[in-house]
Amino acid sequence: MNEAFINSLKHRLTLPLPGKDAQFRMAASFRHYIPQNTVEINAGVLLLFYPYQNELYTILTKRPEYQGVHSGQISFPGGKYEPIDNNDLIATALREAREEIGVIPELIYVLGKLTPLYIPVSKTEVFPIVGFTKSRPQFIADPYEVDSLVEFAVSDLFNPAIRQEKPYTHGQYTGTVPYFNIQGHHVWGATAMIMNEFLEILNELNYKSILS
Repeated sequence: MNEAFINSLKHRLTLPLPGKDAQFRMAASFRHYIPQNTVEINAGVLLLFYPYQNELYTILTKRPEYQGVHSGQISFPGGKYEPIDNNDLIATALREAREEIGVIPELIYVLGKLTPLYIPVSKTEVFPIVGFTKSRPQFIADPYEVDSLVEFAVSDLFNPAIRQEKPYTHGQYTGTVPYFNIQGHHVWGATAMIMNEFLEILNELNYKSILS
């Protein structure tokens, strides 16, 4: 992967971010009407990128089926803050990535952060961390936390055909929700919203041009 591009990305993440406008372009049509309650949980998630097959790749996880609001969903590696993280949500994201997909934190070069996102259904404030490794990691999925891994080229996100929408109901609200159709998986909700903010940054940096 072009080192100059990675440096440009790191610098871009120090500047004002696309923010909630970019995130809400992949939100449910009624998301603005859902009240934001008191934050009860802070969480860190990792957007991990690495060079593979002459492109930039990233990875998501499919959660196991369980009795919970995020059962079976596609998400970034990550989880809730623990005291061991010493008031550092970057540490949370790196620790959780190691636990869930086996990536060694010392190999991850932290590039910066995206805009925090509140998830009403779990009263969680999610802090997205952007990381990079110089080569494709040896992934080891924790079977207790991860049903399967979804690995794909970032260039796939530029295909307009993967942006789709479906009917969705949440409590008293009914409407539609947009999602990324990635390898047959519906990537929606907070994951899609965070991903769209990052995609807008890639567009700003003209990422597609380095692939040609």
